[in-house]
Order: sequence, then C-alpha cells, then structure tokens
Amino acid sequence: MTNRALEVVEFLLTAHLYSENRDLDENDLPPRYRRVFWTEPSEDDEDDDGPNVVGIERPLVVTDSVARKATGVEHPWDAISDLLFTQREEFSGRISLTQPEMAIEWYLDRADRERLETNPTIAATVEDRDGVDVTHDEAREQTRPIQADRVWIDSLLEEYFDEEEDAEMLDLVQVRAPEEIEMTLDDLVLTGDQEGEIHKLMQAIEHREYLADIGLREIGKILFVGPPGTGKTTVSRALAHELGLPFVEVKLSMITSQYLGETAKNVEKTFEVAKRLSPCILFIDEFDSVAKTRRSDEHAALKRAVNTLLKSIDDISLIRDEVILIGATNHPDQLDAAAWRRFDEIVNFPKPDSGMRADILRIITRRMDIDEFDPEAIAELTEGLTGSDLRMVFREAVLEALTEERMTLTQDDIVDAVEDFEERDNLKNMDMMSDGEQLVAGDGGDGNSHDHSHDH
Repeated sequence: MTNRALEVVEFLLTAHLYSENRDLDENDLPPRYRRVFWTEPSEDDEDDDGPNVVGIERPLVVTDSVARKATGVEHPWDAISDLLFTQREEFSGRISLTQPEMAIEWYLDRADRERLETNPTIAATVEDRDGVDVTHDEAREQTRPIQADRVWIDSLLEEYFDEEEDAEMLDLVQVRAPEEIEMTLDDLVLTGDQEGEIHKLMQAIEHREYLADIGLREIGKILFVGPPGTGKTTVSRALAHELGLPFVEVKLSMITSQYLGETAKNVEKTFEVAKRLSPCILFIDEFDSVAKTRRSDEHAALKRAVNTLLKSIDDISLIRDEVILIGATNHPDQLDAAAWRRFDEIVNFPKPDSGMRADILRIITRRMDIDEFDPEAIAELTEGLTGSDLRMVFREAVLEALTEERMTLTQDDIVDAVEDFEERDNLKNMDMMSDGEQLVAGDGGDGNSHDHSHDH
C-alpha cells in the first residue's frame, strides 16, 4: 500500500512544484512524467499566427488516467484517498494536493536517496532542508535529458522535415531513442582496445568545452572495423543508451543502391537530421559501400555522393555540433586514403577468442535454465563464431527444446545446435561460391545479411 501511495504522491508533488516554479524546465521532470504531459500541436494551432505549442505546458493537471499512465498504479486515487493532504474533484476527476508542505514532509519521510536523486523537480525544492543530501544539480545529472525522449525526437523530426518532400530520406534513416535500446555496455564482452576507446570517447563528451578551449576540435569521429556479427552496431547502440543520446543510424548501401539520383542530397540531409537531434550519435553502417566508388568508373551521382559524404564528415564536429560520428565497415580493404583520413580513431572488432566466447555465452544464458552448462567447452567448439552467431546457436537450441516441450536445456542440446549452425553455415558458403562478387569480402561470404540483424 505505501509504495503505491508513494508513487502517486511523488507524481502529484512533482506536478504541483513544477507548475509553481517557473525556473524549472522540462529536464527537471523525470522522463516517465514528461511522456504523459507532452502536448503535440493541434491542427487548429497551425492556422494561428503564433507558434505551435509543442512540449510541456504549465499548469500540469493530474487526473486518474494521467496518474495511472505515469506511475503504473492501477487505481491512483484509491492509493492516496485516505491521506489528509489530497483531494479529488468529482466532476473533472482532477487529483491534487490541498497542503503541499504536508505532502513534502510525508514524501521525505518515505523516499530513499535513490528515488530523490532521479527527481530534479522535488530535489530543487528540498535540497536546503535538514537531512536531505541530494542537490538539484546531482538530480539533473542523474536524469536523462528530454533530447533523449522519443516524443521529443518525433516532434523535432516533424518540425524540421517535410513528410512528403523528405519521405525518401527519412525512410533511409532510423532514429532510436535511448529508452528504446535494451542492450547496455554491461551486456557486452569487449576487448581491452574497445573498452579503452569507449572510455576515451565518454571523457571527450564530458569535457568537450575544455577540448574546444585548447583548440582540440578533431575528435569524436571513429571507424569500427571488423567482420559481420562482431558487435559494431550493438556497441554503438549500447553507447547511445549509456550516454542517453538519440541514435541516428543510416546504411549507406541503401542510399546508394535505391535512390541514385538523390544520393548526394540524401547524404546531406542525413547529417542535417543528426545536427537537429544533437547531442546524438550518427552511425553510418556499410561505410565502404560509398567510399569504394571513388576509385571506380561508377555512376556520376555516386561520385557526387562520395564527395558530399566526405565533405559532410569534415564539416560535422563533436565540439561544435555535439554529434559523435561512428562509421562501420566489414571491408576495410575497400576504403581509400581519403576515407581513412576522416577518422581520428580506428577500433578493431575481431572475431572473439575462446575466452571472450565463454564470457559471451555466460551473458547470453543469464536467464536460461541449463543442466550442467559448461561455457568453456562450448567456447572450444565454436572457434570462428561471432557473438551474433552464438546468439543464433542458442536461439536454435531453445526452439528445438520447446518442440519437445522442455524449458530446461542440456549441454547436448547446445552441442547439437552448434553442429546444426555450422552445417547451415557451410551450405550458405557453398551457395556463395557461385556468386563471384560475394567472394570479394575474403571471409567466406560472411558478408551476407546476417550482419547486424542479429547484432542486437
């Protein structure tokens, strides 16, 4: 009972204090509350001379349904109806506080530090009180900024890009909010080199003002190099989740193959999306698909696109635009010197060794029930397999067991799944042998579409 009441009182208190204190902005509201108070412009607004209202308007009005959405408590009013400082208007269904000061005291008696430090609105009001050791600044740091919210991202895309005119380009760009990315850096097994580069990048983001002051501007452009399935996409997304940044993903092969005439324009607009959504991560996958055309006799539109791409990379900056650029390639041999030169860091994504495979297996199986599981033994059997491949193996093992109505796996199930996977892989490679172009990759046709679709 108390926990449900605490959830609802915190929400009411936040709505009241935010409405009262005009010095607070949207970043002072916890993301779970911002979502329910976000307003889109109505069609009527568009005819007015004034600006469309997009965002969060004061006062914040709380009803039963709004409180249910924000807190997850099924019957919010029932949870708090016996408290002396709450009231409900029968006609409108509005819930509010009659004595905010009493509500603050009640809340502080029950809320732990962890709860308070994720609510900047309340922290701003109580930081100077005895017994409170959370400051407003600390709570702001702990709270994901509004730029990372899906509603903010969508409203900005609608504001800056025309649904009809830019439809083609927006089809090619996938934008994820950090809240939509489930994979975190803790879920990944990284090499020492990868960990070091990610740490450096995080430091650069945190200290970007200092870097600008000392004139270090060429930073924050990284190229991830390695075979498909080694985690280039996954690490980039997990980094966006960790940093609370929008993730703008574009596959260059789609831009170049499907929309030849508009290629240069679409490349330009991709960078514009990133600048509008900054701070963000712009992830350019299949980087080689455009860069390799510089030394060929390809279509003139592609030549223009490559020049546009290289110029756009030159023009974008972590320090000035707050955009981190990550390029990824499975085929570094197809990049020329002009492409390499654009990146200040190169990070290698090799296929995992036996120790890394064992660690990956432990992470994959964290929530699985397996009799006498021996990850080291499976790691020995899976030489040459990537993290993406290992996930496929376990998917197969789990589905196979389910056909026998079992939810507990055995070591034998996994060994069988490894053998099945390798059999399928051999067949796939035989199929590749008939297609000369596929062999250019040099790693037995591993460059097919199972690259990043299983990288999650």
